Amino acid sequence: MRLEFDAVLFDLDGTLIDSTAAVRRAWERWAAEEGIDPGLLAGTKGKPAKDIVAALLPPERQEEGLAHYSHIATHDLEGVVVLPGAVEAIEAVGDHKAIVTSCTRDVTEARTTAADLPVTEVLVTADDVDRGKPEPVPYLVGAEKLGLDPRRCLAVEDTAPGLASGRAAGCTTLGIGHDLDADVVVPDLSHVRFEVVGDRVALTVPDAAVRS
Repeated sequence: MRLEFDAVLFDLDGTLIDSTAAVRRAWERWAAEEGIDPGLLAGTKGKPAKDIVAALLPPERQEEGLAHYSHIATHDLEGVVVLPGAVEAIEAVGDHKAIVTSCTRDVTEARTTAADLPVTEVLVTADDVDRGKPEPVPYLVGAEKLGLDPRRCLAVEDTAPGLASGRAAGCTTLGIGHDLDADVVVPDLSHVRFEVVGDRVALTVPDAAVRS
């Protein structure tokens, strides 16, 4: 099946790069050094770091706690690699793209550099929004930065909060992984093909990947 969009809005972690082990290590170290039960981190995947910190620390410790996590996350980058099909996808869509991530800008830059991911000029990070995923704000801002209607954009995500964010913004959704609530679901970006046709991005996906 072939679908067309004005632009593609990509999540970062779990969508374009594999940072799973680094993220886990960073949060586990952060929790241990902050005196937080690591079990309280369950269910936080895909949520902005500032929201996680706000849920686990009292207000007077949150600014310092977030800076502490960012320091750990920007320095522990072992094993951060690009995912299958990611480079091909972002190169194929040209300038018709943005990265919309729950990471702060410093963590985003550190991880994309570690993974050797080509630079994407339009970024929306946790520093740019007051409400993160699953709220629609990140994807609304991403489309706004491109000067586009989000309803004519594709949001590419690997988590339930991220897909909920894209859907609430009005985007068509492409889920990366399995058992996800998205319009199209594939194991990774190597299973789809992007190309720019005129001023739009064409997405070709296996018919079996499209949810009715």
